[in-house]
Amino acid sequence: MSSLPDFDPRLVPVVGTDEQLPAVPAHAQTADALRARFAAPPRWEPEVLLEKKFMNRPPAHASVLIAVVLRQQPTVLLTERTAHLSTHSGQVAFPGGRADPEDATPAHTALREAQEEVGLAPEFVEVLGALPTYVTGSSFIITPVVALVRPDCVLQPNPYEVADLFEVPLDFLLNPANHRRHVFDLDGVHREWFSMPYQQGDKIHFIWGATAGMLRNFYRFMLA
Repeated sequence: MSSLPDFDPRLVPVVGTDEQLPAVPAHAQTADALRARFAAPPRWEPEVLLEKKFMNRPPAHASVLIAVVLRQQPTVLLTERTAHLSTHSGQVAFPGGRADPEDATPAHTALREAQEEVGLAPEFVEVLGALPTYVTGSSFIITPVVALVRPDCVLQPNPYEVADLFEVPLDFLLNPANHRRHVFDLDGVHREWFSMPYQQGDKIHFIWGATAGMLRNFYRFMLA
């Protein structure tokens, strides 16, 4: 959608939500429960894997870190990208980015990028595993790496890449009543996506697109 001028996903109508689906229970969101879930993954099917292509560019591998911060009520760490970046500028995203040839695994990419973007040192992170790859309309093949993060970590966002850094309660993201569905049609372009707007004080963080799609898959994985 980046190729469409003046496109604002906030203005696209909501066609439905999924309040009829069960939320992931609180007892399944503890550190031990998350460790157990990734140690013995259930049989499940991801819901969103491939976006309709909207940008002609060579495929590129990347990783993001779905960082579950172990507060009394667990949260997920998210960023708002700065407006001048060449891809997905201004959008809500997980810490992460392109794989380097020196990265041994997708987890190494996610940890390296998280340290570069938000100053998250690897010693505060416990990697649990990964969800299936997610292919964006801009041709990024993304591996979502899920990890637990100690709450005493000290973060230092890179101002060149990160305009804002915030946390969203995990139980909000794993409750499908907060998952909104959108449909967009214009000049032969058809696209569907989820959004999960989260209000924090006077600001609404508009989580949508690839980030919301990977969170939806995380919900499916946790509910299976």
